[in-house]
Amino acid sequence: MSAPHSDDISIAEAASTFAALGSEQRLTVLRTLVRAGPKGLTIGTLGERTGITGATLTHHMKILAATKLVTQERHGRSILCIAADYDELEGLLSALLSECCADCDADTCTPEAHCHEGPVS
Repeated sequence: MSAPHSDDISIAEAASTFAALGSEQRLTVLRTLVRAGPKGLTIGTLGERTGITGATLTHHMKILAATKLVTQERHGRSILCIAADYDELEGLLSALLSECCADCDADTCTPEAHCHEGPVS
């Protein structure tokens, strides 16, 4: 296994992020925020759309925010859950795919048939 490039997300960071996404509820929250677009959703609307409310939603948002995939901002008395950090998501996926087929035998493996070439966009 090749060592990650110095500018790639570290294995520890990637593992932590994937672990956070290992919950169906957190993945639902992230997916809902991605679907909502860059303006995000209020915590109440996010709860309505996901069916996750109260302390459980707060817990999941705290974990997702720690991975930098989402952020929260206070606007007066409301908490706005900002849409997924697309740069972080792209970096995570790009790091995962960056060395696709790097150790393949050129005679038996054609990366273009199996891999996404270049950064995820």
